[in-house]
Amino acid sequence: MDVQWLLIIHGLLTLLVVVSFLCGQWPIFEGTPIQRIHYFLTFGAYDYFLRFVGSVFGEKAINAILSVEYFCCDRPNPVLQIIYLAIIGITYYFIAKSSFSYIPGYYLSGFHRYTSLLGVGIGVFFFLLTSFADPGTVKAENVSQYQSAYPYDNIIYTEKECSTCKIPKPARSKHCSICNRCVARFDHHCGWMNNCIGERNTRYFMAFLLWHLFLCLYGIVALGFVLAGRLKELRVVYILTVYYGIENSFRKLAPHVVQVSISNNLSCFFNM
Repeated sequence: MDVQWLLIIHGLLTLLVVVSFLCGQWPIFEGTPIQRIHYFLTFGAYDYFLRFVGSVFGEKAINAILSVEYFCCDRPNPVLQIIYLAIIGITYYFIAKSSFSYIPGYYLSGFHRYTSLLGVGIGVFFFLLTSFADPGTVKAENVSQYQSAYPYDNIIYTEKECSTCKIPKPARSKHCSICNRCVARFDHHCGWMNNCIGERNTRYFMAFLLWHLFLCLYGIVALGFVLAGRLKELRVVYILTVYYGIENSFRKLAPHVVQVSISNNLSCFFNM
């Protein structure tokens, strides 16, 4: 099969999985394969896994898995924090090992060796700041301050007491069942931060998200320039058009350029 058809099939399958995962519960997809794929990705696969474990290893194995699930999903724990740091560290390591040998290159100066490390460092800084900042814990000592800052409108927010903390609930506050505390202007509990996102750390969380968006865009552009520089230095387009007689158009050249790029990147990866 031609490489362009493989790329098209890969793109369509990726699109199907992403749409099913994000939108499969929408009413418009009710009774369609997209809804069934969504169920399988979100609940079905795990349910089938539990049934398989129960049939092979018995009830004790299921209870062990449910205990792990409770620890990972329903109690404060650093699992996702460790995964985030591992993703950042491993990704930066492989990018540095595979791409830094081409920086400086045809389009990028050596300055980007240091800006990439600085960008990752700032991202980790925002991560730690959000993780360890107080989200706005409501206590008996400060509940009156939060009540003054967020008065009740008696429409959506009415005066009531938290049944767990036994203190008044300021408007827009919520009790987090994972952290077991009330949080002012509660947004959500973020497993990646192992912390609630609330009144006092929302700005850090937004800075974390926006910075990582910028970091991803910067990485895509920088790696694109690295790849373009390598193609220029290796004279790939010239060789394909002159020696292989391929038409000098994007539609004809793109699959072959992608194939050459993948082959070159794989050889660099295995030679690291």
